[in-house]
Amino acid sequence: MNTPFEIYPIGFIRKTKRRTEIEIEGDFIDALLGLDSFSHIYVLYWFHQNDTPDKRKTLRVHPRKNTQNPLTGVFATRSPARPNLLALHLCRMLSITSSRIRIDDIDARDGSPVIDIKCYIPPKIPLENVQVPDWISR
Repeated sequence: MNTPFEIYPIGFIRKTKRRTEIEIEGDFIDALLGLDSFSHIYVLYWFHQNDTPDKRKTLRVHPRKNTQNPLTGVFATRSPARPNLLALHLCRMLSITSSRIRIDDIDARDGSPVIDIKCYIPPKIPLENVQVPDWISR
């Protein structure tokens, strides 16, 4: 079941002190058509500076690096140490110009490879009875 496959970046995170942008690679610019009709996007990116064999073997962590939180499987956390170092962030778009999407902020480093972008469509029916562990509110 460990059949490898390839994922290619469609762009890169560009961060300065004053702005955060997603720079889209030339081959993917046409995919931006219509995106300006949305206010928010999901950005999937790669924790490229965290990619080591040891971190890929990490299966349990203390959430938020707080040892007072219970040891928890990485699938139940947002830890950057995990088998596949994919990250997902919901971002508010500020503008789109040719090959750049300016966003409010993202928990990514400058140069992080962007794997995909998906428009945010709110659920038709609000979620009810959402349950989260106690350490979320700490």
